Formats: sequence, structure tokens, C-alpha cells
Amino acid sequence: MTSKKQLEQFKKMVWDYYHANRRDFPWRKNINPYRVLVSEIMLQQTQVSRGIIKYKEFLKAFPTFPALAKASNADVLTVWQGLGYNRRALYLKKAAEVVVSEYKGKLPDTPELLVKLPGIGIYTAGAVCAFAFNKPVVFIDTNVRRIYIHHFFNDKEGITDAELIPYIEATLDKENAREWYSALMDYGSILGLKEDNANKRSAHYVKQSKFEGSLRQIRGKILKLVTNNKQVTRKELQKVLNETPERIEEAIKGLEKDGMLIVKKNTIAIA
Repeated sequence: MTSKKQLEQFKKMVWDYYHANRRDFPWRKNINPYRVLVSEIMLQQTQVSRGIIKYKEFLKAFPTFPALAKASNADVLTVWQGLGYNRRALYLKKAAEVVVSEYKGKLPDTPELLVKLPGIGIYTAGAVCAFAFNKPVVFIDTNVRRIYIHHFFNDKEGITDAELIPYIEATLDKENAREWYSALMDYGSILGLKEDNANKRSAHYVKQSKFEGSLRQIRGKILKLVTNNKQVTRKELQKVLNETPERIEEAIKGLEKDGMLIVKKNTIAIA
């Protein structure tokens, strides 16, 4: 394990960078649990620049848990358009429904309860605890993983998250977890611009699959068409999409299985 002096030097480096280069994001202002949850779900696999625009639009349309819980799936998907991974939007709505019905509109503040909400995994639960409630919870995302591998595992390959946790725990600011993780996010984003991306040495590294021409792209196009037109037929989809009937049908079945579409004999509509 690294010496205490080295850990302190690491912490000073991250804090110094952050204080000189702190990024100004809307989710870092007027912090409340709802706004934090929206930002965490929205920023999964979404570029920050795109996320900023949609985050503001989403909060304007659905400013609170009750507002989101009452909204229709179609309305939620309409606002979400352009972000991709549309099931995130419906998970967020379902989570809002549970918060309203089971927690009187107040988001739980422990990872154990948060992971029981639809669409919330271990990472998101930890991030929400830190950013919404300033709790010193250990969690790992792409930026955090990149930083600790870069600084503490210089020449090693196949590094597991379990190996990183002792370092994250040893450097965590227990009095100000929210700000510390913001500092890590900002510093990690700069490291991410380097050609020697340290995350490639993680045992958990998975190269993102190509979006263009993928089934995910077809699913997104179908959802957009259905959302904008209330309902469509397979013939209409075939006419608009430059895809084989087999691929369109595969996408439709996947969306239906995920609870996003209702498929009747001749029409397809938002669930």
C-alpha cells in the first residue's frame, strides 16, 4: 500500500486542480436529492455537453418527484429524446413513482435502499448518497477508476475495482464527500483526454460498441417515431426506416419486452 505521505500528496494534487479548474454544472447548484438523481441517471453514457441541455429541459418539464411520477411515459420519452438509452427515462419515472408511493416523496439516503429503486445500481446509489446527502460512501465510476489506476497502478494490467477500493477509502474526505467526488470527476475528465487511457488497464474495461447501424440505433428511431406520432404500424416503420423487416421486428420485440411499447395486431404505441 502507498505511504500516508503519498496519499496526502495525491489528495493535495486533486484538490489543487479542482480549486483552480472547477467546472460549473447546473446539477452542482440548488442541490436536492431529486435533481441529483436526475443528473446521475441522465449522465450515464451521455456526453456532459448534451446532458446539460436535456437536464434543464427535463427539470422544467418535471421539477419534482410527484410531477415525474404523474407524467405519462410518452411525455417523459418526448422530453428525453436525443439522449439515447431510453429505458433510463422510464426507470427514472418508475423510481419517482416508488419514492412518492413508498417514501412520501423523499428519496432514501442509504445505498441499501436506493439500489431497490428501479434502474439504480451500486454506482448510482453511491453517487446519490455522496452528491445528494454528502455521505462518505465509496463508489467507482469511469473517472474515479481512471484516476486511481493512473496514479497507483502505473505498470499493472487487469486491475479490479476491489484493488482500488482501499485507495479510495484511504483518500476519501469524510467531512466533504460531495466536493471531493466533484474534484475527482473534474480531474478524471482531464485524464480521460490523454491517449494512454488508464481505464484500458482495468479488468472491467469494455470497449463501447459502434452505435451507427446498431440495433440500439433502430430502437431509438422506432421510439422517436412512436412518441411523435402516438402510434404507428409496421408498414409505416418499414416505409420510414431503411432497415430489413427482420431487424425492425427484433427491435420492436426488444422494446416490448422492456415494457416501452404496447404492440397490438396492427399498431404500436408507447406503453
